[in-house]
Amino acid sequence: MYKIIAQINKILLPSFTKQRLDLAKAKKWQMAIIGWRYYVTTKALGN
Repeated sequence: MYKIIAQINKILLPSFTKQRLDLAKAKKWQMAIIGWRYYVTTKALGN
């Protein structure tokens, strides 16, 4: 299930690493997206 969500995230959500976003200067909504993507990716790799 998490693998499917990870694929959807990859398509729909922006990649901040490609934009070279500085985490110290990230806004709260950007940090929320980063956290969500991290959570889903770790769950997808763990299963």
